[in-house]
Amino acid sequence: MNWYPWLNQAYRQLVSMYQEGRGHHAILLHASQGMGADALSYGLSRWLMCQNKQGSKSCNECHSCRLMLAETHPDWHILQNEKGKSSIGIEAVRKVTEKLEHHAQQGGSRVVWIKEVEALTEAAANALLKTLEEPPVNCYFLLNCQQPEILLATLRSRCFYYHLAPPEMNYAIHWLQQQLPNMAYADGVTALNLSQGAPVLALSLLKQEWQEREAFCQALYVSLQQRNLYGLLAQFNQDNAERKIYWLLSLLLDALKRQTHAEVYCVNQDKQPLIMALSQLPSAMLLAVSESWKQCRHQLVTIPAINKELLLAEQLLDWEAQLVALGK
Repeated sequence: MNWYPWLNQAYRQLVSMYQEGRGHHAILLHASQGMGADALSYGLSRWLMCQNKQGSKSCNECHSCRLMLAETHPDWHILQNEKGKSSIGIEAVRKVTEKLEHHAQQGGSRVVWIKEVEALTEAAANALLKTLEEPPVNCYFLLNCQQPEILLATLRSRCFYYHLAPPEMNYAIHWLQQQLPNMAYADGVTALNLSQGAPVLALSLLKQEWQEREAFCQALYVSLQQRNLYGLLAQFNQDNAERKIYWLLSLLLDALKRQTHAEVYCVNQDKQPLIMALSQLPSAMLLAVSESWKQCRHQLVTIPAINKELLLAEQLLDWEAQLVALGK
């Protein structure tokens, strides 16, 4: 599992709590996608399970470390949704908690790692509460989450909350440039902005979707000039329609920022000509179109059987009609 340099401080802070006798038996690790939270949880698991700790590092040589490296440690339990399922049910939680009632097979610590706490059903979360409230000796829980606000308050209250904040922009840019030596600075800033500052997610965007985003932005610019927004339907009507709507919304909001002379806060620092073109539209139109696209994206995400092509076509035709009316 890849380790990232911005995890070092968080790792040292959490480990030092245990070294000083202040460590909590359950850590709720809040981190956005692309921050490397899985690597941090795995690193903490390794240290907690090590039988011959070397300060803040695991020894890599004891029997527990060798089992952890092979990911076969019998006292290391991973709870995650099964393939093809979006939730973690109560039976999965019960199986783990029943195992915790017995002694550790290796005689040391036991760690339960829940990769996505939000995936717990309400029944599963409730089943976990008693164990969190009265944990067995030398038993630790590492709970990863992206949206702690949707968790049960009773679950949150039984954990030590830790937020893994994104690294500073210049630090993240430097890391991205190490991964992509030919990356333009503006591209790196934009990718980080679009990824809520998460470097790993930004790197994935730059590697896998950047050319597609370039084509989308170019098509949008041409469509605005020609007042033919319906021509964008082929761009939107794809599997990643929600992603492209997210890109569009960020551009519309950037246009509003430009109108208020707040260009420094624009997300898409690499698309100034396109933002300038959008900023020529009335503020009321930009706000109305943004709200309409937000609703469209919500429908695409929440209504499985919706006619995506029809919905997108209506959105584009409505916006095109507003542009035509503006030019009359």
